Amino acid sequence: MINELRKDIKNLTNQIIDWRRDLHRHPEIAFKEFRTSSVIRKFLEGLGISVSACAETGLKGILEGKTGGKIVALRADMDALPLKEEGDKEYISENPESTHACGHDGHMAILMGAAQLLSQRKDLFKGKVVFLFQPSEERIPGGAKKMIEEGALEGVDAVFGLHLWQPLPTGSVGIVKGAMMAQPDKFSIIVKGEGGHGSMPQTTVDPILVASHLVVNLQSIVSRNVDPIKSAVVSFGTVEGGTIYNIIPCEVSLTGTVRTFDSSLQSFIKRRLIEITEGTCRVFGATSEFKYEKGYIPLVNDEKMVDFVLDIARKTLGEESIKSIDPVMGGEDFAYFLQKVPGAFLFFGMGDGMEFPHHHPAFDLDEKSLPQAVLLMTSLALEYLARIE
Repeated sequence: MINELRKDIKNLTNQIIDWRRDLHRHPEIAFKEFRTSSVIRKFLEGLGISVSACAETGLKGILEGKTGGKIVALRADMDALPLKEEGDKEYISENPESTHACGHDGHMAILMGAAQLLSQRKDLFKGKVVFLFQPSEERIPGGAKKMIEEGALEGVDAVFGLHLWQPLPTGSVGIVKGAMMAQPDKFSIIVKGEGGHGSMPQTTVDPILVASHLVVNLQSIVSRNVDPIKSAVVSFGTVEGGTIYNIIPCEVSLTGTVRTFDSSLQSFIKRRLIEITEGTCRVFGATSEFKYEKGYIPLVNDEKMVDFVLDIARKTLGEESIKSIDPVMGGEDFAYFLQKVPGAFLFFGMGDGMEFPHHHPAFDLDEKSLPQAVLLMTSLALEYLARIE
């Protein structure tokens, strides 16, 4: 079976690349993937796959094999980033306000390739394959929860997803048992003081000084309140305040992120953020407004499903394709699919010759990874349905 798949994928490679480049030229941001959805729907229906809308611009396609068997789902995210693309590639974004700077164009092309190959083999397997094209992975609250609420996982026994990954060599597989990606929460703080002339600081309550202490004091949460054995991050992304060099402003705003693999630890850090913020402001006579937005839950892989992925990766790509990786602090709403049904999420290497990281305006991917990823995803579906009675 694998040799036949390799032959068919070789013949399909140029088409897979064309799909990816077309999607790259026409990026669309969260819940505005209208053209993207239309193109994919037309393609799936052309294969005889039953398609329904799900989560606004998302799609759920169902391919039926022989009667009986289980149902396995494969997922690709669809949205681009609100970012102007840089570079001179021939398939550069035609939308100056967005670009596929994270690889979702490749994810969709991979799933399209898997759909074509599996549709050609629907008489060879029992069960069903569900193709989930998900909107809005990049923007919290994301599209996964909405898809689940609208029945995306109805009857599904297992779900698999991947992310093309620039830090890994092209064609390699990185996966972690248990917690693999973090919960990415956001917080914002407005420090309110009393402004005045920079030459007379004694008449003011300087919010810049207070904000400076906050940046330092809040770092003590991880270093002094969190068990060193556990992973946690508190990082600031913006500090904004003031209009001119000689005026002490009335307000300073700060935003940041909290990331852990443990929801209870996340809640503890939130409480400490509030306590330290209030205490620091009180010391200087300032006040504050604090807001906290929960991100996606931690992504936790099923251990048996990870073993299954590794087994299939070795058979299709070779032992040398398996790379040991650590969990990452990035977030991913595929976590909600894994909360509902057993499954696994993996990183698929596409980094050979690619110097720019994810979310960089000049990001690109090694397209040699695409047919290899199609082989893996197609094999995961076929092997799962073959093994599970």
